[in-house]
Amino acid sequence: MRIDISLLPALAATFMLVFARVGAMVMLLPGFGESNIPVRVKLSIALLLTLIILPLHRAAYHIDTTSMTSLLILMLHEIIIGIVLGATARVTLSALAVAGSVIAQQLGLGFVTAVDPTQGQQGLLIGNFLTILGMTLLFATDSHHLVIAALNESYRIFSPGELMPSGDVAALATRAFAAAFKIGMQLSAPFLVFGLVFNIGLGVLARLMPQMQVYFVGVPLSIMVGFLIFALVLSAMMGTYLDYFTGVMHQLTPLK
Repeated sequence: MRIDISLLPALAATFMLVFARVGAMVMLLPGFGESNIPVRVKLSIALLLTLIILPLHRAAYHIDTTSMTSLLILMLHEIIIGIVLGATARVTLSALAVAGSVIAQQLGLGFVTAVDPTQGQQGLLIGNFLTILGMTLLFATDSHHLVIAALNESYRIFSPGELMPSGDVAALATRAFAAAFKIGMQLSAPFLVFGLVFNIGLGVLARLMPQMQVYFVGVPLSIMVGFLIFALVLSAMMGTYLDYFTGVMHQLTPLK
């Protein structure tokens, strides 16, 4: 009995191309691509997803094993696609960072920082809390499955070997950043109103009672009332964020 192994080089090249797209995406995904996640865990996730995606889209790759240049260009193309998809999902977390920054400033906690465990760098305390809570809810509601679905559907939007539409990619990036900032401001809108009303009230009080130490009275009161409002609107805030994340992922998985 003879075994034909002539297809192995093409299969290996196809596996590496799929892994390039999947690995680049996993590197940036919320929850999977964090700096505190061990590299071996990220690699294992990328390999597992590659083994799942490869049989589904193997026929989409037309491999020329005689030309190394074409393979390198195709791999670069796959890496860019993975980065675009992963960055789009990553930008959604920045909405919570924007909201946390605005809320902290309005509550007088803009100077309170802590190490962000997802990024390994300093960040505002409320922003870190919202980011971790957002990622927890994404996994608790199985919304991370939408990211895997977007990876699968990316082969319909960005076919292997075809020239990537730079205009569509630029439009996608612009919409993602604009939507993240918009949602961040919408999530912090109650605190913007509270900060405006509270500071106007302190200004009026300072004019009526000049001898009163407004700062020492206003800061503790601002923090206390701000945390009360934060507790009341937190569930609505995170519900709005989950709807926003789901909408972004559905943009990457268009209906057939």
